[in-house]
Amino acid sequence: MVRIIGIESGSIAEELELAIGTRVIRINGERVRDGIDFAFMQADLELELEVLDPSGIRSILEIAREPGDSLGILPGPDKIRECSNECVFCFIDGNPPDVRESLWIRDDDFRLSFTYGSYVTLTNLGARGLQRLVDQRLSPLYVSVHATEPEVRIRLLKNPEAGQIMERLRFLTDHGLEVHTQVVLCPEWNTGPHLDHTVDDLLSLGEGVRTLSVVPVGLTRYNLGRPVRLLTREEAREAIRQVERGRERAQGERGYGWCYAGEELPALSYYDDVELTENGVGAVRRFVDSFEEGIGELPRLSGRRIRMLTGLSMLPFLEALGPRVAAATGAEVEVSSVRNRLFGDSVTVAGLLPGKDLLDAVPDPREGDLVLIPSETLNHDELFIDSFPLVDFRRQLAPATVIHGREITAALRAL
Repeated sequence: MVRIIGIESGSIAEELELAIGTRVIRINGERVRDGIDFAFMQADLELELEVLDPSGIRSILEIAREPGDSLGILPGPDKIRECSNECVFCFIDGNPPDVRESLWIRDDDFRLSFTYGSYVTLTNLGARGLQRLVDQRLSPLYVSVHATEPEVRIRLLKNPEAGQIMERLRFLTDHGLEVHTQVVLCPEWNTGPHLDHTVDDLLSLGEGVRTLSVVPVGLTRYNLGRPVRLLTREEAREAIRQVERGRERAQGERGYGWCYAGEELPALSYYDDVELTENGVGAVRRFVDSFEEGIGELPRLSGRRIRMLTGLSMLPFLEALGPRVAAATGAEVEVSSVRNRLFGDSVTVAGLLPGKDLLDAVPDPREGDLVLIPSETLNHDELFIDSFPLVDFRRQLAPATVIHGREITAALRAL
């Protein structure tokens, strides 16, 4: 069932005097399991809603509406389907004790995969769950494969259900669903011939497997070496060579690259599919391209100092762009990489920088300073990953002005 948390003004739900907190149990006699069911079932123009109001009174409501008329019901969030695996590289095991509470949720929910592009393993779905995906056409899905050999995937995920990945992917693709797949490379676990095997298997499933993204395992000081380790530079290069062989084969069979992993910064066309952009694939390329598009529109900021903060991974890119920002704005530009003391030195991406570490990187804020931080460091509540509020961050850096954005030029133009 779904719980009503909002009613649109002037809607059918308001006319029916449905109360906040009322639960929708069935629609046209079918049980409503969650928000996905609710969205599908309310499509008919003639509806019979079985509801349970906050006082426990059950009612049947018959509704006939015109095309385009909304019920006006805002359903509450579903309870998240949690992970049944114990992956040897689980990012949650690498969390410090004081990160945002939401980062402790071990989600493995197909609804989040369909709605937001989150990667799931499919280990907590039986035959009925898979059939539901097909019946409701929940496509595309994003699937963490990691390995297709049953014994290798079981060892990685510590779940006997993990070995059925090829059967489950084949069932979905045979029924017309599309999936984007991912491999997190763990040296001596799923690298070398295991990676070749995975690439070959996923290609063999046909065009229903839309893409394969191959990424190195990321570890923090809390799970470094327990039991996996980081890739060496040569191991990473060998994996890239393997992926390139898969790309060549896919180009010949499908006419596009299909799988992605690269050492250099390729053109955006390398990534083929815009459906992957929200998952970070091609993020650096898009960042650089957006800078090129916006550099001519920057405001003049003569006499001011722009202080750009980033993680170690992005430092070379920002150092290369800094002089051009200075030339375009007339401002003094400083680029600083911030050491991640919360997660440890192995974590170098900008999006996981804690607010307190960013704060310490600006020891002498002054009037006229513009402190530019990546928007990826903040959640929708404007909290950094260490739960430090942006409002406090700005207060402590006053009289400097703190701005944030995905692109440098867009953030500065917003001034």
